[in-house]
Amino acid sequence: MTDHYSLYDAKARLSEIVRRVREGATITITYRGKPVAEVKPVVAKPRTLEEHLRYLEETGQLVRARAPYRPVKPIARRPGALKRFLKDRNRF
Repeated sequence: MTDHYSLYDAKARLSEIVRRVREGATITITYRGKPVAEVKPVVAKPRTLEEHLRYLEETGQLVRARAPYRPVKPIARRPGALKRFLKDRNRF
């Protein structure tokens, strides 16, 4: 649950806000009734690639592919296909 504090209250209650954030709360600071900042716990960064991928999955930032990766076979059978394509394209 996110709690809201005005900037004036946040300055007066900084110790309380930090204590609540350490317990896992997210605090929104408002200025004239509009949200301007969020104070939230710092998440320790994963150490390995696999831990980082797992973290991204858990937070909904990444969805892994269901099938294993298979490289795509090139469709050009002769080398220089790009050169021929560009030459033909510039002809018109």
